[in-house]
Amino acid sequence: MIVVTTPTGQIGREVVTGLLDAAVSVRVIARDPAALAPAVRERVEVVQGSHADPAVLKEACEGAEGVFWLSPPNFAADSVERHFRAFTAPLVETIGVEDPFRVVAVSTLGRGVARNAGLVSASLSMDEAIAATGVRYRALCAPFLMENLLSQAASVRDTGTLSLPLVPDHVLRLCAVRDIGATAVSLLLDGTWTGQEDVPLASPDDLTPEGMAGVLGEVFGRPVSVRYIPSAENKALMTALGASEAWAQGYADMVDAQNEQHLYGASQVPTPDRAPTTFRRWCEEVLRPAAER
Repeated sequence: MIVVTTPTGQIGREVVTGLLDAAVSVRVIARDPAALAPAVRERVEVVQGSHADPAVLKEACEGAEGVFWLSPPNFAADSVERHFRAFTAPLVETIGVEDPFRVVAVSTLGRGVARNAGLVSASLSMDEAIAATGVRYRALCAPFLMENLLSQAASVRDTGTLSLPLVPDHVLRLCAVRDIGATAVSLLLDGTWTGQEDVPLASPDDLTPEGMAGVLGEVFGRPVSVRYIPSAENKALMTALGASEAWAQGYADMVDAQNEQHLYGASQVPTPDRAPTTFRRWCEEVLRPAAER
């Protein structure tokens, strides 16, 4: 039995589908079971609630051999650190009860580099707390998700503009959600690994945001330019859209760290064996169809 958190999220859906395709027993934790696709709902066990609830998590993990772990974002959180701790603490407690156990979690690149990096620092602290239990652990360390650009599909199509709070001429490592999901499934199906490791996930691309705009231009058949948004302006946009001051600041700190400390920069090595989806392929197969809907 494998437990999957965030089963209706972008990555969680990929993990659930991959495990079911492999004919593995799956138990999901869902706040709203009705949000699960009917074809999934009839094939999985469902524990209703939040995986930040110790009782819910304990029930879900009873008798399980592993868990896919993702701390979901909360744009209304009054503290980034408390938000991540609220999800991590119940897992740390449960790991001590359910043994042997394997945890595959979504984390981030930046270990050993990130300083005062907002959401990145909070995610890395989550890793450290889980690892301190001694559990068998794999942290999936992803950089900038290609899916972050889905909200800009119409802008790219209609105005030829890619807006980012990231320095336009610095290399930005990328990863597609599908590759994170596939790697998570592979690890969850493999009961032989032990110990604890980071698993970097970076596509074969060597692109700056300006280079990404060039690819977008070729895929969409029109010139595309980058609009650089300073982190302070981006923070103001986030709060105007309803994000809390704390969450918007945590995001701003993350962006500043990426620009200044190059958390997702050229020094991070691509891992095409684990993250084979190129940015061009993703644009052709995901972003352009999204813009055409």
